[in-house]
Amino acid sequence: MSSYIPSGTGNQTGWRAAVQKLGGNLAGMVIPNIGAFIAWGLLTALFIPTGWLPNEQLSSMVGPMIINLLPILIAYTGGRMVHGQRGAVIGSVATVGVIVGSTIPMFLGAMIMGPLAAWVLKKVDAVLDPVTPAGFEMLIGNFSLGITGLLAAIGGYLGIGPAVTALSDTLGAGVQWLIDTSILPLAAILVEPAKVLFLNNAINHGVLGPLGVVQAEETGKSILFMLETNPGPGLGILVAFWLAGPKVLRGSVPGSIVIHFLGGIHEIYFPYVLLKPKMILAAIAGGATGIATFMVTGVGLVATPSPGSIFAYIAVTPPGDHFGVLLGILLSATASFLVGWVLLKTGNQDDYADLEGARKASKKMKNG
Repeated sequence: MSSYIPSGTGNQTGWRAAVQKLGGNLAGMVIPNIGAFIAWGLLTALFIPTGWLPNEQLSSMVGPMIINLLPILIAYTGGRMVHGQRGAVIGSVATVGVIVGSTIPMFLGAMIMGPLAAWVLKKVDAVLDPVTPAGFEMLIGNFSLGITGLLAAIGGYLGIGPAVTALSDTLGAGVQWLIDTSILPLAAILVEPAKVLFLNNAINHGVLGPLGVVQAEETGKSILFMLETNPGPGLGILVAFWLAGPKVLRGSVPGSIVIHFLGGIHEIYFPYVLLKPKMILAAIAGGATGIATFMVTGVGLVATPSPGSIFAYIAVTPPGDHFGVLLGILLSATASFLVGWVLLKTGNQDDYADLEGARKASKKMKNG
């Protein structure tokens, strides 16, 4: 049965697969370090002047952590993915040049420089290793890494750092324009379909997260952390399937709700949308409603809630913003539920009862 596969998603060698692979690589650099991001977010939420427990001494760690530690961790992880421990070391060294050559947190720069420097060193090692005399392996290996790392750091300082700063400023200006013109909710038209195609990590960790960090550093919070991570739309869709979907599926929904809303694993609801592709309209309605609510109430988060669990949301919500954040989640879930309920009640339920088939297709899409 193939009716649950959206048009065009079966092509695993096209643009979607390429973007998905890029998103997977970006996520591979960020996700292992999410704990460090949460530590920074909690440090910010607690100890900055507007935090829960303002403390000038402890808040002095906020800047060095976001400017230096987090980008270097990302670069270390990205370099290790390309060339093992040597790649991790040179990725970290080279990224220092990117950090110093910029005026903003260099997450995107680290995502570029870490793997790039490791790739260059891998090519250098491929040339030197076969001709290295016995007994000189450590000497030549250390100097080749040191010299290549020095050159890469200089290149990052002169080129990548300023370029990424300019790109980030441009993207930030575009996002700010969406906010100023009150049309930011339209971002849901792009974000929600992309999530179901497993591009959620590319969007969140590759674009919205870095921009949100810059905004949070300036204002103490950012709405951008909530554009992709909001658990409301997925919750509404699952509840709609629970109450209005085929009876054969209803037994699987409560467990999915727990995994999605409490555990923060949003991928659990993607197969349900694949069963009935027009349910993406429910996700868009929920996403747009949530963003609009967040904008109206003026709320934001201090860090990316990853995974997108309600518990993570509460943990990284600054003082005074909990009502607006929870209201946005509630209204987005309500909107996606109402639209989803109508779509399920008016559709032919026989052509989307194969949940296991949709899960297999969903897994295939995620693996690219």
